[in-house]
Amino acid sequence: MSPDTMRAVSEDSIAEDRGYRDSLTKIEPYGVEHIPDVERHGRPRSQFFLWFAAGMNFPIVVLGFSATYFGLPFWAAVLAIVLAGVISSAGMGYLSAMGVRLGVPQQMQGRGPLGFVGNLFPVAYVNVFAGIGWAAVTVILGGQAIALLTDIPFWVSSLILMGIQLAVAVIGYNLIHFLQRILSFVLVIGFVFITIVAAANGHIVNEVNTAAEGFNGVGGWIVFFGWFFSFIVAWMPFASDYSRYLPNTPGNRRGAGWATMLGNSVTMVWMGVLGTVLGSAATATDSIGALKELMGPWAPIGLGIVALSSFTQNFLNVYGGAISIQTMGIPVKRHIGVVVICVASYLVALWGQNGFNEGFTAFLNLTAYCIAPYVAVLVCDYLFGGRRTDRGLRELFDKKRKVEWGFVAWAAGVVLSSPFWMSSIYTGPIAAAFPQIGDLSYYVGAAVAALVYFATYRLRRLSGHELLDGSPQAQTL
Repeated sequence: MSPDTMRAVSEDSIAEDRGYRDSLTKIEPYGVEHIPDVERHGRPRSQFFLWFAAGMNFPIVVLGFSATYFGLPFWAAVLAIVLAGVISSAGMGYLSAMGVRLGVPQQMQGRGPLGFVGNLFPVAYVNVFAGIGWAAVTVILGGQAIALLTDIPFWVSSLILMGIQLAVAVIGYNLIHFLQRILSFVLVIGFVFITIVAAANGHIVNEVNTAAEGFNGVGGWIVFFGWFFSFIVAWMPFASDYSRYLPNTPGNRRGAGWATMLGNSVTMVWMGVLGTVLGSAATATDSIGALKELMGPWAPIGLGIVALSSFTQNFLNVYGGAISIQTMGIPVKRHIGVVVICVASYLVALWGQNGFNEGFTAFLNLTAYCIAPYVAVLVCDYLFGGRRTDRGLRELFDKKRKVEWGFVAWAAGVVLSSPFWMSSIYTGPIAAAFPQIGDLSYYVGAAVAALVYFATYRLRRLSGHELLDGSPQAQTL
């Protein structure tokens, strides 16, 4: 391996200055390393535009469209969307602030409480799988929109989308933030137009439809809430990835947290309510077809906006997926990881384009079931495990710490929440016996993981290493 390659894939808690700064054309030279102070740049408001643009995307509209499946009245659907958006976005905001302080990707932070080997499974399954899956989901929607708009084959339209996304993600962090800011303003105009047309041609149904295929009373509302909640949860292992270059100051940490929360919650509510209106007014059985139906003669504009919006999520999906590959310790450059994720996502999109809606929600559930306890362990470790110290940061790069108690907490959260799973792929015994309570898996998994963490974090470490000092006085970062 050449010296240049070794430098590009090295892991170091004190990375060297590589002259990246705010360049929009230079390929980002950092991967999972700690970002040195000299390279810290940007303002917290960048987090708002990044996540606002990512949220103005059709997958959230697809979730809102499903309100009719559960027979939910409009007011109940909106209540679920607002609550899920605000609560989950607040969690995203806190994780973003963690990135400002620690200066490393979110998934690298998992090495602290879980250990290097313990962190491999949630990263390999949850994050690599999620990066590929989410990229495929967005390419399917964008590719279908282009195919309806131009009549070109889906494999061609999706290939075009993936090629552009690959080019941007290869260049990396600065270009992604720059384009997300521009696309925020462009997509606001486009989705305002779609919303006006949909509102003019649609109607609000404020009555419960007990004849709906998925009607399940309160349980249906809980599942619907859970789908929106899990949408943001699926982003949580990547939140710090896009804030880790900000200068580490208290003001930047607070600003990044609030900006991330607002960017996610505003678009979650807007796109979710738009999907609910589409679902209540259109006769089409899929969300893209419903959009085309309600837009009428304006359908080409609406479909064009959907195709354009696919970029804002996939820039993040493929970038985060590449970070996941490096977090697993695979010795590849970040931009090579981007290529791997893009190729895999394109193949998955070709395979999964049919029967999309059912597969989408099943995929969303299965990733969130594992992510919720993972995030709970990360936050507990950040607050109480001494991670906000120089030694706590250096530990993230120590591969000799194979497995720690945090892995036990995460695994317990996943296993003990499985009886509550409610998915088309697998439904747990408690969920099957009491469908009226809905899907409680995310909350049970996070709670169990937190309880096991607190029961074990003061015990002798499984790796044999000395405990970190978790007192507030020990904080050095």
